[in-house]
Amino acid sequence: MSTVRLVVAEDNLLVREGLVSLLSTVSDLDVVATCASLPELIETVDRHDPDVLLTDIRMPPDHNDEGIRAAEQLRTTHPDVGVVVLSQFVEPSYALALLDAGTKGRGYVVKDRIDELDRLADAIRTVHAGGSFIDDMVVDALVRSRTRMVDSPLEVLTDRERDVLGEMATGATNNVIAERLGVSAHAIEKHSNMIFTKLGLAEDPEVNRRVKAVLVFLAGSGTTADAAS
Repeated sequence: MSTVRLVVAEDNLLVREGLVSLLSTVSDLDVVATCASLPELIETVDRHDPDVLLTDIRMPPDHNDEGIRAAEQLRTTHPDVGVVVLSQFVEPSYALALLDAGTKGRGYVVKDRIDELDRLADAIRTVHAGGSFIDDMVVDALVRSRTRMVDSPLEVLTDRERDVLGEMATGATNNVIAERLGVSAHAIEKHSNMIFTKLGLAEDPEVNRRVKAVLVFLAGSGTTADAAS
């Protein structure tokens, strides 16, 4: 297994050193540099050209959404660098913002679980390989509020389509969903395609429509265009 070169961006010294210490125990992960602010993050990525940036969602100078802004900027300046955002917020809006320009090489991990090393390492490896990773804590916490359907893009879906989308949110494959709902895998595929069409999620090699659809489901409100752009 090839080594994944990492830059860690975190303004809290104890958290930053803790992350470096944790990651140093994983043989295929190598932290090549650390930083503590957005300007320093950009400079450090320019200098080291890592495989993956592991960044807090908030840091100086504004303590707002610097991690997401960095991920957006790197789409242009360093398109091959994967980004895993660490966030204390279990909110679909943040994940949607992170994935707005595409899901390739982007991950969202809840900060409370960074001590779960296998999960964090899996997120890093997944984005390095060009995939996307959404912490299942986001799914678990928000799937319970999926009945909030007022002004939701989900209103255009049938009950069965919402059932299928709800199963998608658990991470189930089409075959597993088919077994749970007592229908064929082909039927689930047809429902999935109809869901993508109704939610305005067109084919795009840079966008994982399944992830986007689940995030729309979790958000529970807003417009289709806002969620799928």
